[in-house]
Amino acid sequence: MFDNQPLADRMRPEDLEDFIGQEHLVGRDSILRKVIESGNIPSFILWGPPGVGKTTLAWIIARKLKRPFYQISAVHSGVKEVRETIEKAKKQQYFNSPNAILFIDEIHRFNKSQQDSLLNAVEKGILTLIGATTENPSFEVISPLLSRCQVYVLNPLSEDDLKKLIDKAIKKDPYLSELKIEVVETDALLRVSGGDARKLYNALELVVITELSKSESKNIIITNKKVQSIIQKNLALYDKSGEQHYDIISAFIKSIRGSDPNAAVYWLARMVEGGEDPIFIARRMVILAAEDIGLANPNALLMAQTCFNAVNVIGWPEARIILSEAAIYLATSPKSNSSYLAIERAIEKFRETGDLPVPLHIRNAPTFLMKELKYGNGYKYAHDFKGNFVQDNFLPEELKGTHFYDPGQNLREEEIRKRLEQLWKNHYNY
Repeated sequence: MFDNQPLADRMRPEDLEDFIGQEHLVGRDSILRKVIESGNIPSFILWGPPGVGKTTLAWIIARKLKRPFYQISAVHSGVKEVRETIEKAKKQQYFNSPNAILFIDEIHRFNKSQQDSLLNAVEKGILTLIGATTENPSFEVISPLLSRCQVYVLNPLSEDDLKKLIDKAIKKDPYLSELKIEVVETDALLRVSGGDARKLYNALELVVITELSKSESKNIIITNKKVQSIIQKNLALYDKSGEQHYDIISAFIKSIRGSDPNAAVYWLARMVEGGEDPIFIARRMVILAAEDIGLANPNALLMAQTCFNAVNVIGWPEARIILSEAAIYLATSPKSNSSYLAIERAIEKFRETGDLPVPLHIRNAPTFLMKELKYGNGYKYAHDFKGNFVQDNFLPEELKGTHFYDPGQNLREEEIRKRLEQLWKNHYNY
């Protein structure tokens, strides 16, 4: 009954009226919709999680504007493919004719030289670039290219959006619409999707196919229990295209945070075998080293940064050994999130109190006028005092005595706590 084309592809919308979600970008009077309707679109990058409409939007834009459309994947393409596409776009240019659209999926996987190869064509208007990425463009796209592109942020699909997608598939899909499908409960389907339309449709189709295989009846009732049972039994089929990207990296990070090197290496192996980007794994470990280990073992950040640099140079398959060493080191390190909590508390306090003035005695005083205004007056130079320390107030007067850093309960930070108690007695309550 079903063909080889997945439900997600069969249900891909062809115009903005049929597009579900991202109202802030493509709803009526929204910013991106106005740009599209003007017919004069700039190069831009769509940043958001998987399955929220990045590729679909690019297709709709090209279709609506009747532009030549080229699509390449950064996973499988390099500079050669980019240059060939640029040459094709040049040959299609006619007097006053609109330029072609080049859609690059997973543009964050392009290295610097690959991204450099796009610059001239984008700047000269040979083509309009639409990039799609799940990673922050500020870190993954080179500055010269980023400065030539708008960035539009797409959100995970809401529960209402996902329910609309289910209803739409049941009513309009040429195969599902021939059946009598009743969705009694949606919680399990929504949970499995994680805000990803593709995962939602994969799960829905898998449940329907499984139910049809049990009976010739066209009456199908979908419940939470059925969804959970079928998805668990067919996880490999459901997730054959690597849809567990975020679930597995989450399990990896939580295993390291939980000090379980065995689980950490297992999830790492899953990512290695799945062809995950090694830079992505290494970057997440750098973040974890600061957020979850911090001052309990400051060398963890150095180890993670070294791992990131080494993986960047080495690549697969040898990078797996470097990643394994770093993961085990981080998993077996003592843990503390005190640095993370400290900056979060400080940010919260700043948002609460606003721009409080810097105390005069610790202001910069490079000019005569500033000295006249008593900038820097009364500042005590720590190195002039015994032990290179003198108790003073370095916070705005309104926040005097407020401490944001609370040392964690581990060997190293217990030593830090004792030292701070001794230095700041009667000032901060450690």
